[in-house]
Amino acid sequence: MNKVELLAPAGDLEKLKIAIDYGADAVYFAGEMFGLRASARNFGIEDIKEGVDYAHSKGKKAHLALNIFAHNEDIEQLQSYLNKIKNIPIDAFIVSDPGIIMMLKEMIPNAELHMSTQANTTNYKTADFWYKQGVKRIVLARELTFKEIKYLREKLPEDLELEAFIQGAMCISYSGRCLLSNFMTERDANRGQCSHPCRWQYKLVEEQRPGEYFPIEEDERGTYILNSRDLCMIEHIPDIIESGLASAKIEGRMKSVFYVATIVSVYRKAIDTYYANPKGYVFNPDWLAELKKVSHREFTTGFYYNKPTNKDQNYQTSAYNREYTFVGIVKDYDKNTGMATVEQRNKICLGDQIEVFGPYTDYFSQKIEILLNEENNPIDSAPHAQQIVKIKMKKSVSEKFMLRKHK
Repeated sequence: MNKVELLAPAGDLEKLKIAIDYGADAVYFAGEMFGLRASARNFGIEDIKEGVDYAHSKGKKAHLALNIFAHNEDIEQLQSYLNKIKNIPIDAFIVSDPGIIMMLKEMIPNAELHMSTQANTTNYKTADFWYKQGVKRIVLARELTFKEIKYLREKLPEDLELEAFIQGAMCISYSGRCLLSNFMTERDANRGQCSHPCRWQYKLVEEQRPGEYFPIEEDERGTYILNSRDLCMIEHIPDIIESGLASAKIEGRMKSVFYVATIVSVYRKAIDTYYANPKGYVFNPDWLAELKKVSHREFTTGFYYNKPTNKDQNYQTSAYNREYTFVGIVKDYDKNTGMATVEQRNKICLGDQIEVFGPYTDYFSQKIEILLNEENNPIDSAPHAQQIVKIKMKKSVSEKFMLRKHK
């Protein structure tokens, strides 16, 4: 069988490289405009070149998101932008606007086109329409069940690929087509500027009683009536693969390198375990435990098995669960001394109990018993952002290994 692609988010160049090194088959990213994540650091032209080259050097693919719904003032800028990137060997362009599709065909005739989830493809006729416009892959609307996905797969040409999200934040609106942010804050979600008002806390006000605020649920704190849980399909790898999807996509271009490394690493293990022995595949609960070590909301399976109910919403809080803190990333390791050079990401202290993990490895635990500064002098803590320290490791590590600690 064709192996499903594990597609990871890359909010910047560091995250792209981490995603590739931790097991992603492909990454998706955006330039400084036109990519629906305006608050992410995103990629300048030179970053795109370096990122694509890095992915290709590892035998992986790189997809560029151009999935805004363009307004008139965007067109001239987009034409200029496409001229700057047209010779970069980007593997695919993620699009949703027919006008942008037309521009890509005119300016980069051989461009591979992937139809974004923003286009809300929910049936095989729509998918077939886009196929006839030259689209190679459909990123399906999040509102589809596995039963519907299998039906689409049966009805569509074999060379039209299907992609769907398997992990990450769920939008309360239909596959992201939301006007709430624009209405409330004049920040257009369909142009990459969402202010996430669906995560805010709301109370009810009756027209004739201004100033009297009533909780929508019987809870004095109010309620988060539009606050979806995060999608998590790690317990359902066989269903993902057997549905006919060509690509399993992780959401999170705004997330940290720690998030990207952890999520990609876990899904890589699960997918590889399935393909090694499909009939004997057994879910490993440790995988779910690992996913819960990154910042997350409570989990849901979204629409894959049935229409979401009140159990798929969190009415108490929009806050993330954060039981672990990302404290550092390994920059170098001396096998002779067992000392790792570490770039601090959150405060590290002598005596901390930490967990250490890397690409294609299981984590190990240890206590920090030797902590040095760059000059090899002992220190009690590393409180400064991105401070370089040296830590004695009880096991061998490599560049890009991650350090975390329980709060």
